[in-house]
Amino acid sequence: MWLSLPPAEIDGLPDAFDYVFWDGADRYPADPADAAFYVVPYMKGPVLGARPLAEMRTVQVVQTLSAGVDHITPHLGQLPPGVRLCNARGVHEASTAELALTLILASLRGIPRFVRGQDTEKWYSGFYPALADRRVLIVGHGAIGAAVEDRLVPFECTVDRVARSARDTPRGPVHALDELPALLPAADVVVLTTPLTEQTRGLANASFLAAMKDGALLVNIARGPVVDTKALLAETESGRLTAALDVTDPEPLPPGHPLWHAPGVLVSPHVGGSSSAFLPRAKRLVRAQLERFAAGLPLENVVAGG
Repeated sequence: MWLSLPPAEIDGLPDAFDYVFWDGADRYPADPADAAFYVVPYMKGPVLGARPLAEMRTVQVVQTLSAGVDHITPHLGQLPPGVRLCNARGVHEASTAELALTLILASLRGIPRFVRGQDTEKWYSGFYPALADRRVLIVGHGAIGAAVEDRLVPFECTVDRVARSARDTPRGPVHALDELPALLPAADVVVLTTPLTEQTRGLANASFLAAMKDGALLVNIARGPVVDTKALLAETESGRLTAALDVTDPEPLPPGHPLWHAPGVLVSPHVGGSSSAFLPRAKRLVRAQLERFAAGLPLENVVAGG
């Protein structure tokens, strides 16, 4: 079993297996051909985690520690038929939703301006937008989108929800993706929480952004390529829209990129999931999945194969 978390730090792992630790080092800890279960290293870029896959000729499960699996799916053809790919649903919801709320509040209430003002000893008093009484549109109402909504409830705002297909929730309807054009013009804040797929790549393009109301805030905690960066720059540089981005395209954002200094844009360095909440939840997920694997039970979070 190839784990990207030290096995000695995960209590209660099944005794039936031999465990090795690999977090992306140049040398493999064992022969990849013998791996039956592979936990992909977390936050090591889109290439490194896929490096041993071509040699994993007997692997049965590939478990990511990320909510998205877009860094692994292009490589599934290298694996034996029937390999189960599992994501980390349940690991990142709390932390990522917390950051989404932070970005919304910081952007609306002018926190970046206040920080710069403190650096230069300037007092920026006045009236600033509140989240209260605003309409928030969550695009991608899965586990993370629902967690964002949970944290919005006390803030006296109205929430609309969009996902790939329509359904009902206890808090209200989830609209289908094709209803977006009718919902965007009413939203004061648009939060992107979608996975990166062929359907969502470039979803927030020029026409999407043009449909947003003047002064609206776009928050991206999904993946950078969900947003057309050139189109977003055109809208923010004109002052019509503002944005808060935990993910960017390109990523990491290189020095000199215009997003760094675009007016009304707040950038955080893809830290939605990388908080103190990560390790306890990741360890619980890995242990639970290995317990299921050892007992021959269906695995959780299977997104491909099986």
